[in-house]
Amino acid sequence: MLKTISTWLSFVKFSHTIFALPFALAAMVVASRKMDPPGWPGWRTFLLIIAAMVCARTCAMAFNRIVDRKFDAKNPRTNARHLPAGQISLPSAVTLCVLSGVGLIAAAGGLNRTCLMLSPIALFLVCFYSLTKRFTDFTHIWLGIALALAPMGAWLAVHGGLDFNLTLDPDNFLPPVLLSLAVVFWLIGFDIIYAMQDYEFDKQAKLGSLVVRWGPRNALMAAFLCHMIMWGILAAFGVINRFRIAYFIAMGIILICLVMEHWLARRRSLGWINVAFFRLNGLISLVYLVGTTAEVVFPFFRMQVAR
Repeated sequence: MLKTISTWLSFVKFSHTIFALPFALAAMVVASRKMDPPGWPGWRTFLLIIAAMVCARTCAMAFNRIVDRKFDAKNPRTNARHLPAGQISLPSAVTLCVLSGVGLIAAAGGLNRTCLMLSPIALFLVCFYSLTKRFTDFTHIWLGIALALAPMGAWLAVHGGLDFNLTLDPDNFLPPVLLSLAVVFWLIGFDIIYAMQDYEFDKQAKLGSLVVRWGPRNALMAAFLCHMIMWGILAAFGVINRFRIAYFIAMGIILICLVMEHWLARRRSLGWINVAFFRLNGLISLVYLVGTTAEVVFPFFRMQVAR
């Protein structure tokens, strides 16, 4: 049983959930500060956000493995994946994809009506990314948009709607939009780095990516620019939310991780790219969650003590 569970978790790369989930939880924490009264949104909301995130990502990854199975079989880097290798059957993969999609809709319905109504759009966006490499070199942008739904969805899970007051008031729509934009640029940057591994195969198979379009060197420069934009947006997010020491210590650690990621990526070794892709980006998202949570929780405790 443990081996079977491990196989399915590996099939959908469950460990990569660490990328988007901390940003969703950071959005939940900040949105909870805007509640009346401010505080914890409740375990039910927290668990439903996690369930929605896991189901959405599982559906998207299963869909990706299904529609890319023929390319995976031809690519030396991916021909040992579960579908090409016969470790998991196609009907089983389709069943997982459908059930996880239903799970997302059910979790969204448990949160609020807004999330329920938007859940089919979210499903379309997270799955459609897998098809974009067939007709555009800007597939990384689609992936960024797909994962940017995580913080926006978590914000809506707490508030149930957005206030479109076009001011810099932290209570308006700007915080979740900024956080989502940061995730878009973050994903574009590290997905370009990840695509370096398949540069030769993608050219041969006529699959789109910015690495194929611009070449590895120029694509890495674009990735670095995206990551600097991402860092600037997150800094702006901290400013408008009046965050202080903990947040900007986290931002300093994130900047170091980004620089190290690009230094490793330029070594062009498969092993180093995997380190840059998984470990450093996982650390970035976790550090961001810790820094954001600290800024929200500590003032809340001080307020309770003062009362």
